[in-house]
Amino acid sequence: MKDGKPTLWHIPISHYSEKVRWALGYKDVVHHRRAPQPPSHMVAALALTRGRHKTFPVLQLDGEAIGDSTAIIAALERRFPDPPLYPQADDERPRALELEEWFDEQLGPDMRLLAWHEITRDQARLEYLTARGVPRPLRRLAAGGARSFLNLRFGVKSTEAAQTARERVRSALDRLEQELGGGEYLVGGRFTVADLTAAALLYPLVLPPEGPQLPDPPEALERFRAPLKERPGYRWVEEMFHRHRRSPDT
Repeated sequence: MKDGKPTLWHIPISHYSEKVRWALGYKDVVHHRRAPQPPSHMVAALALTRGRHKTFPVLQLDGEAIGDSTAIIAALERRFPDPPLYPQADDERPRALELEEWFDEQLGPDMRLLAWHEITRDQARLEYLTARGVPRPLRRLAAGGARSFLNLRFGVKSTEAAQTARERVRSALDRLEQELGGGEYLVGGRFTVADLTAAALLYPLVLPPEGPQLPDPPEALERFRAPLKERPGYRWVEEMFHRHRRSPDT
């Protein structure tokens, strides 16, 4: 941008986009936001990154288009080091990065698949999330296109895949609680990229008020959430958003 501010290309309801929005807000980085409607965002991502990445988030920073939430946060740490998201102690930083990668790879895809599996089975909520801004007579058609795209892209139609995702999300909560060990933070006694990643990727499950605003979850997703709400890991996500995430607009 001509004013020198970074530009974040994102999907407003994406948990990986929320991870980057949170990092930008935590560091008070003033930036622009662009949110092309999926699936056109894939064309934009490929153009911005010259074919290196096909999805958002993408951050334009200092003349470079950076894809992948982990790479974006690494770039933000170099360009805007305060407040830090990486631990300062040499023995703690690798641990924080290891946990960031684990939650990115072992939680993020399954949380996304499960959420979209249930939403695509609920026409009203699907239209709300995918057809906002579309003229009312065309919303059902737009939602149908979104359903087909999501199934092609992530396989959200499969009930077997959704059941596997439920089990893996529960396992991720197990791992989170194990790593916390009753403490407040995952690494070094302070908020780091590990905490931000785990909490951001679990936002579609917990739906904290400081996170992206979504409609009430479909009944099937609410049945999955209900027994998890008293778990320490679930409450921890609520607390991380309350302490460290001001609003989805920052």
